[in-house]
Amino acid sequence: MESNPIAALPLMEHFYTLQGEGRFTGHASYFIRLGGCDVGCVWCDVKDSWDASKHPLVPVTEIVAAVVASGTKIAVITGGEPMMHNLDLLTAMLKAKGIRTHVETSGAHPLSGSWDWICLSPKKFKAPLDEMIAAAHELKTVIYNKTDFAWAEQYAAKVPKDCLLYLQPEWSRAAEMNPLIIDYVKTNPQWILSLQTHKFLDIP
Repeated sequence: MESNPIAALPLMEHFYTLQGEGRFTGHASYFIRLGGCDVGCVWCDVKDSWDASKHPLVPVTEIVAAVVASGTKIAVITGGEPMMHNLDLLTAMLKAKGIRTHVETSGAHPLSGSWDWICLSPKKFKAPLDEMIAAAHELKTVIYNKTDFAWAEQYAAKVPKDCLLYLQPEWSRAAEMNPLIIDYVKTNPQWILSLQTHKFLDIP
């Protein structure tokens, strides 16, 4: 991770759409997808993001200008693994424009930036740091097989008591996992089902 705020970030893509998952599903949001990830999820649907060197370094001022021009009230920083980069400057500039800052992270790297909403999505391939678990507003665990429910509970026991708990089927396994998740949520109502609605809608 960078030790100081940086003026340019490896930008894979950026776009204005609706948030498809979790607490803010359906909210208009500007997505900033940064390059670079060392977590290595085998089922990742954005593997092109893993190598940061493949993506152009774009000035933070330029990124923020695009967000502001969209008219959005929410910017979602994602990846890749966005916390591989120092995001202090990016979030400070977004907040100065009155834009909410949301991040989607595996939690495997130290926290930087100032956040209105932290979605922690831990992965088995590289465990989240304790500081990231403590900072989570939303825990989103991906359910790929039956053993993932017990794994999700391990993190539910660690996050803050007011953290929202979501179970989300891995897209390619959704037909098999959804019925199991539904039954699990009915038995354990502290959990909430999260669906990737943007994929159903065929939007970015």
